[in-house]
Amino acid sequence: MKYTEFTGKTVEEAVEKGLQELGLTAEQADVRVLEEGRKKLFGWIKARVEIAEKEVELQEETQESVEETLPQATTGETDGERTVAFLEGLFELLNITACTELVSEDDKVEINVTAANTNAIIGKHGGMLDAIQTLAGAVANTGREEYKRVVVDCENYRENREATLNKLAENLAQKAIRLGRKIKLEPMNPYERRIIHAALADRENVTTESEGKEPNRYIVVIPDNLEDPDAPALPARNDRNNRRERGGYSNRGGRNGGYDRGRKGRNGGYNKKPYNRDRRQRSSSGNGGGTTIKASNDFFGIFLGNSNNSEDK
Repeated sequence: MKYTEFTGKTVEEAVEKGLQELGLTAEQADVRVLEEGRKKLFGWIKARVEIAEKEVELQEETQESVEETLPQATTGETDGERTVAFLEGLFELLNITACTELVSEDDKVEINVTAANTNAIIGKHGGMLDAIQTLAGAVANTGREEYKRVVVDCENYRENREATLNKLAENLAQKAIRLGRKIKLEPMNPYERRIIHAALADRENVTTESEGKEPNRYIVVIPDNLEDPDAPALPARNDRNNRRERGGYSNRGGRNGGYDRGRKGRNGGYNKKPYNRDRRQRSSSGNGGGTTIKASNDFFGIFLGNSNNSEDK
Protein backbone atom coordinates (compact mmCIF):
# COMPACT_ATOMS: atom_id res chain seq x y z
CA MET A 1 0.00 0.00 0.00
CA LYS A 2 1.21 3.50 -0.85
CA TYR A 3 1.16 5.83 2.15
CA THR A 4 0.83 9.61 2.02
CA GLU A 5 1.79 11.85 4.94
CA PHE A 6 -0.56 14.51 6.31
CA THR A 7 -0.17 17.00 9.14
CA GLY A 8 -2.52 18.88 11.45
CA LYS A 9 -2.78 20.41 14.90
CA THR A 10 -4.12 17.10 16.21
CA VAL A 11 -4.12 13.53 14.95
CA GLU A 12 -7.86 13.73 14.29
CA GLU A 13 -7.40 16.89 12.22
CA ALA A 14 -4.59 15.34 10.19
CA VAL A 15 -6.60 12.15 9.56
CA GLU A 16 -9.69 14.08 8.51
CA LYS A 17 -7.62 16.19 6.13
CA GLY A 18 -6.04 13.10 4.62
CA LEU A 19 -9.33 11.25 4.17
CA GLN A 20 -10.84 14.25 2.38
CA GLU A 21 -7.90 14.65 0.03
CA LEU A 22 -7.75 10.93 -0.76
CA GLY A 23 -11.52 10.59 -1.02
CA LEU A 24 -11.61 7.70 1.44
CA THR A 25 -13.77 6.72 4.38
CA ALA A 26 -12.35 5.64 7.70
CA GLU A 27 -13.13 1.97 6.87
CA GLN A 28 -11.26 2.20 3.55
CA ALA A 29 -8.10 3.74 4.99
CA ASP A 30 -5.13 2.39 6.89
CA VAL A 31 -3.73 5.06 9.23
CA ARG A 32 -0.31 5.21 10.87
CA VAL A 33 0.36 7.83 13.54
CA LEU A 34 3.91 9.15 13.21
CA GLU A 35 3.75 11.91 15.81
CA GLU A 36 1.15 13.23 18.21
CA GLY A 37 0.40 16.94 18.02
CA ARG A 38 1.22 18.82 21.21
CA LYS A 39 1.63 22.35 22.44
CA LYS A 40 5.05 23.73 23.24
CA LEU A 41 6.24 26.97 24.77
CA PHE A 42 5.90 28.88 21.52
CA GLY A 43 3.38 27.41 19.12
CA TRP A 44 2.52 23.79 18.34
CA ILE A 45 4.27 20.65 17.22
CA LYS A 46 2.09 19.36 14.40
CA ALA A 47 0.68 15.87 14.39
CA ARG A 48 1.91 13.64 11.53
CA VAL A 49 0.07 10.66 10.10
CA GLU A 50 0.41 8.40 7.09
CA ILE A 51 -2.68 7.21 5.23
CA ALA A 52 -3.08 4.59 2.53
CA GLU A 53 -6.07 2.96 0.89
CA LYS A 54 -6.66 -0.59 2.04
CA GLU A 55 -6.52 -3.33 -0.51
CA VAL A 56 -9.84 -4.79 -1.64
CA GLU A 57 -9.15 -8.12 0.04
CA LEU A 58 -8.44 -6.40 3.35
CA GLN A 59 -11.67 -4.39 3.14
CA GLU A 60 -13.63 -7.57 2.49
CA GLU A 61 -12.00 -9.26 5.49
CA THR A 62 -12.96 -6.29 7.67
CA GLN A 63 -16.56 -6.46 6.47
CA GLU A 64 -16.68 -10.19 7.14
CA SER A 65 -15.33 -9.74 10.66
CA VAL A 66 -18.03 -7.15 11.37
CA GLU A 67 -20.76 -9.42 10.04
CA GLU A 68 -19.51 -12.27 12.22
CA THR A 69 -20.20 -10.19 15.34
CA LEU A 70 -23.85 -9.68 14.34
CA PRO A 71 -26.46 -12.21 15.49
CA GLN A 72 -27.33 -14.74 12.83
CA ALA A 73 -30.85 -15.70 11.82
CA THR A 74 -32.32 -18.70 13.59
CA THR A 75 -35.09 -21.03 12.49
CA GLY A 76 -38.58 -19.65 13.02
CA GLU A 77 -37.38 -16.14 13.94
CA THR A 78 -38.27 -13.19 11.72
CA ASP A 79 -36.02 -10.24 11.00
CA GLY A 80 -38.05 -8.03 13.30
CA GLU A 81 -38.09 -10.54 16.16
CA ARG A 82 -34.34 -11.04 15.88
CA THR A 83 -33.84 -7.28 15.97
CA VAL A 84 -36.05 -6.88 19.04
CA ALA A 85 -34.05 -9.58 20.84
CA PHE A 86 -30.83 -7.78 19.91
CA LEU A 87 -32.10 -4.43 21.25
CA GLU A 88 -33.24 -5.99 24.52
CA GLY A 89 -29.76 -7.41 25.00
CA LEU A 90 -28.21 -4.04 24.06
CA PHE A 91 -30.29 -2.16 26.64
CA GLU A 92 -29.35 -4.70 29.27
CA LEU A 93 -25.65 -4.12 28.57
CA LEU A 94 -26.19 -0.35 28.77
CA ASN A 95 -28.11 -0.68 32.06
CA ILE A 96 -31.15 1.00 30.51
CA THR A 97 -34.59 -0.09 31.68
CA ALA A 98 -36.68 -0.25 28.51
CA CYS A 99 -39.47 -2.23 26.89
CA THR A 100 -39.13 -3.02 23.18
CA GLU A 101 -42.18 -3.70 20.99
CA LEU A 102 -42.29 -4.90 17.38
CA VAL A 103 -44.97 -2.72 15.78
CA SER A 104 -44.77 -3.94 12.17
CA GLU A 105 -42.45 -5.62 9.70
CA ASP A 106 -44.38 -5.63 6.44
CA ASP A 107 -42.84 -2.96 4.21
CA LYS A 108 -40.40 -1.92 6.92
CA VAL A 109 -39.47 -3.05 10.40
CA GLU A 110 -40.98 -0.67 12.96
CA ILE A 111 -39.94 -0.95 16.60
CA ASN A 112 -41.13 1.21 19.47
CA VAL A 113 -39.14 1.59 22.68
CA THR A 114 -40.64 2.67 26.00
CA ALA A 115 -38.18 3.64 28.72
CA ALA A 116 -38.24 5.05 32.23
CA ASN A 117 -35.55 7.53 31.15
CA THR A 118 -36.33 8.54 27.57
CA ASN A 119 -33.25 10.79 27.38
CA ALA A 120 -31.04 7.72 27.68
CA ILE A 121 -32.69 6.30 24.57
CA ILE A 122 -33.16 9.47 22.51
CA GLY A 123 -30.04 11.48 23.32
CA LYS A 124 -29.33 15.02 22.13
CA HIS A 125 -31.35 15.80 18.98
CA GLY A 126 -32.07 12.08 18.65
CA GLY A 127 -28.42 11.12 18.21
CA MET A 128 -28.62 8.09 20.49
CA LEU A 129 -31.86 6.93 18.90
CA ASP A 130 -30.30 7.21 15.43
CA ALA A 131 -27.32 5.12 16.54
CA ILE A 132 -29.64 2.46 17.95
CA GLN A 133 -31.61 2.48 14.70
CA THR A 134 -28.42 2.01 12.67
CA LEU A 135 -27.46 -1.05 14.72
CA ALA A 136 -31.00 -2.40 14.46
CA GLY A 137 -30.88 -1.98 10.66
CA ALA A 138 -27.64 -3.93 10.47
CA VAL A 139 -29.10 -6.76 12.53
CA ALA A 140 -32.40 -6.92 10.65
CA ASN A 141 -30.67 -7.05 7.25
CA THR A 142 -28.12 -9.70 8.14
CA GLY A 143 -28.33 -12.43 5.49
CA ARG A 144 -30.86 -10.52 3.35
CA GLU A 145 -30.25 -9.85 -0.35
CA GLU A 146 -32.55 -6.81 -0.46
CA TYR A 147 -32.24 -4.11 2.17
CA LYS A 148 -35.23 -3.60 4.42
CA ARG A 149 -35.75 -0.27 6.14
CA VAL A 150 -35.79 -0.28 9.93
CA VAL A 151 -37.33 2.49 12.07
CA VAL A 152 -36.77 2.62 15.82
CA ASP A 153 -38.87 5.17 17.71
CA CYS A 154 -39.21 6.10 21.36
CA GLU A 155 -42.62 7.30 22.55
CA ASN A 156 -43.44 9.19 19.30
CA TYR A 157 -40.19 11.17 19.34
CA ARG A 158 -39.77 11.03 15.57
CA GLU A 159 -43.31 12.27 14.91
CA ASN A 160 -42.87 15.13 17.37
CA ARG A 161 -39.43 15.94 15.99
CA GLU A 162 -40.82 16.06 12.46
CA ALA A 163 -43.49 18.55 13.57
CA THR A 164 -40.81 20.68 15.24
CA LEU A 165 -38.62 20.67 12.12
CA ASN A 166 -41.59 21.60 9.89
CA LYS A 167 -42.31 24.59 12.12
CA LEU A 168 -38.63 25.55 12.17
CA ALA A 169 -38.44 25.39 8.38
CA GLU A 170 -41.42 27.74 7.99
CA ASN A 171 -40.04 30.23 10.53
CA LEU A 172 -36.63 30.33 8.85
CA ALA A 173 -38.22 30.74 5.42
CA GLN A 174 -40.10 33.80 6.67
CA LYS A 175 -36.94 35.16 8.28
CA ALA A 176 -34.90 34.68 5.08
CA ILE A 177 -37.52 36.55 3.04
CA ARG A 178 -37.81 39.33 5.62
CA LEU A 179 -34.04 39.92 5.78
CA GLY A 180 -33.24 39.13 2.16
CA ARG A 181 -30.39 36.91 3.39
CA LYS A 182 -29.47 33.26 3.26
CA ILE A 183 -30.06 31.36 6.51
CA LYS A 184 -28.08 28.25 7.41
CA LEU A 185 -29.20 25.64 9.90
CA GLU A 186 -27.09 23.59 12.26
CA PRO A 187 -25.66 20.31 10.91
CA MET A 188 -28.29 17.59 10.70
CA ASN A 189 -28.41 13.94 9.77
CA PRO A 190 -29.81 12.94 6.35
CA TYR A 191 -33.21 12.00 7.82
CA GLU A 192 -33.78 15.45 9.35
CA ARG A 193 -32.43 17.25 6.26
CA ARG A 194 -34.99 15.44 4.14
CA ILE A 195 -37.75 16.72 6.42
CA ILE A 196 -36.57 20.33 5.99
CA HIS A 197 -36.27 19.96 2.20
CA ALA A 198 -39.73 18.41 1.97
CA ALA A 199 -41.29 21.08 4.20
CA LEU A 200 -40.09 23.89 1.91
CA ALA A 201 -40.31 22.08 -1.41
CA ASP A 202 -43.63 23.70 -2.32
CA ARG A 203 -42.93 26.94 -0.43
CA GLU A 204 -42.95 30.03 -2.63
CA ASN A 205 -40.11 32.56 -2.61
CA VAL A 206 -37.48 30.24 -1.09
CA THR A 207 -35.32 27.29 -2.08
CA THR A 208 -33.12 24.97 -0.02
CA GLU A 209 -29.68 23.50 -0.60
CA SER A 210 -27.43 21.15 1.37
CA GLU A 211 -23.81 22.16 1.88
CA GLY A 212 -20.79 20.76 3.67
CA LYS A 213 -19.66 17.21 4.20
CA GLU A 214 -20.86 14.55 6.60
CA PRO A 215 -21.21 14.60 9.52
CA ASN A 216 -21.30 18.41 9.36
CA ARG A 217 -23.60 18.72 6.35
CA TYR A 218 -26.26 21.41 6.78
CA ILE A 219 -29.14 23.11 4.94
CA VAL A 220 -29.17 26.68 3.59
CA VAL A 221 -32.50 28.46 3.05
CA ILE A 222 -32.22 30.88 0.11
CA PRO A 223 -34.90 33.54 -0.51
CA ASP A 224 -35.82 34.70 -4.02
CA ASN A 225 -35.33 38.33 -2.94
CA LEU A 226 -31.68 37.69 -2.01
CA GLU A 227 -30.01 41.10 -1.80
CA ASP A 228 -26.35 39.99 -1.94
CA PRO A 229 -25.64 36.50 -3.31
CA ASP A 230 -22.03 36.72 -2.08
CA ALA A 231 -22.95 37.58 1.51
CA PRO A 232 -22.35 34.72 3.98
CA ALA A 233 -25.40 32.91 5.27
CA LEU A 234 -26.71 33.96 8.66
CA PRO A 235 -26.81 31.23 11.32
CA ALA A 236 -30.33 30.18 12.24
CA ARG A 237 -29.43 30.83 15.88
CA ASN A 238 -27.80 34.25 15.97
CA ASP A 239 -28.42 36.01 19.29
CA ARG A 240 -26.91 39.28 18.13
CA ASN A 241 -29.11 39.49 15.06
CA ASN A 242 -32.14 38.46 17.10
CA ARG A 243 -31.48 41.27 19.57
CA ARG A 244 -31.19 43.75 16.74
CA GLU A 245 -34.47 42.59 15.25
CA ARG A 246 -36.15 43.01 18.65
CA GLY A 247 -34.79 46.53 19.00
CA GLY A 248 -31.39 45.97 20.58
CA TYR A 249 -30.92 47.06 24.16
CA SER A 250 -33.31 50.02 24.02
CA ASN A 251 -35.67 48.34 26.47
CA ARG A 252 -33.12 48.06 29.23
CA GLY A 253 -34.36 49.90 32.25
CA GLY A 254 -37.95 49.77 30.95
CA ARG A 255 -40.69 47.26 31.32
CA ASN A 256 -38.47 44.31 30.60
CA GLY A 257 -36.93 44.52 34.04
CA GLY A 258 -33.47 45.80 33.05
CA TYR A 259 -31.52 48.35 35.06
CA ASP A 260 -31.35 52.01 34.09
CA ARG A 261 -27.67 52.61 33.52
CA GLY A 262 -28.18 56.37 33.67
CA ARG A 263 -29.03 56.08 37.36
CA LYS A 264 -25.99 54.11 38.37
CA GLY A 265 -24.05 55.87 41.11
CA ARG A 266 -20.41 55.88 42.03
CA ASN A 267 -20.79 52.99 44.46
CA GLY A 268 -22.41 50.75 41.88
CA GLY A 269 -25.94 51.02 43.33
CA TYR A 270 -29.06 51.68 41.28
CA ASN A 271 -31.80 54.28 41.72
CA LYS A 272 -30.11 55.94 44.70
CA LYS A 273 -30.73 59.66 45.04
CA PRO A 274 -27.68 61.72 46.05
CA TYR A 275 -27.57 63.63 49.31
CA ASN A 276 -29.18 67.01 48.76
CA ARG A 277 -26.74 69.54 50.10
CA ASP A 278 -29.07 72.44 49.30
CA ARG A 279 -31.42 71.33 52.07
CA ARG A 280 -28.88 71.57 54.81
CA GLN A 281 -29.94 74.01 57.45
CA ARG A 282 -27.43 75.66 59.65
CA SER A 283 -28.44 77.40 62.88
CA SER A 284 -26.38 79.02 65.58
CA SER A 285 -27.21 78.17 69.13
CA GLY A 286 -27.11 80.76 71.81
CA ASN A 287 -24.26 78.92 73.63
CA GLY A 288 -21.52 79.13 71.08
CA GLY A 289 -22.89 78.94 67.62
CA GLY A 290 -22.68 75.23 66.97
CA THR A 291 -23.84 74.05 63.59
CA THR A 292 -26.50 71.39 63.11
CA ILE A 293 -27.29 69.59 59.86
CA LYS A 294 -30.79 68.44 59.10
CA ALA A 295 -30.87 65.20 57.16
CA SER A 296 -32.64 65.39 53.82
CA ASN A 297 -35.89 63.49 53.48
CA ASP A 298 -34.41 62.02 50.30
CA PHE A 299 -32.66 59.44 52.45
CA PHE A 300 -36.03 58.00 53.35
CA GLY A 301 -37.01 55.36 50.85
CA ILE A 302 -33.68 54.95 49.11
CA PHE A 303 -34.68 51.46 48.06
CA LEU A 304 -38.37 52.15 47.59
CA GLY A 305 -39.77 52.25 44.12
CA ASN A 306 -36.95 50.09 42.79
CA SER A 307 -39.45 47.84 41.02
CA ASN A 308 -36.91 46.62 38.50
CA ASN A 309 -34.66 45.16 41.16
CA SER A 310 -37.60 43.61 42.99
CA GLU A 311 -38.88 41.91 39.84
CA ASP A 312 -35.46 40.50 39.05
CA LYS A 313 -35.17 39.09 42.57
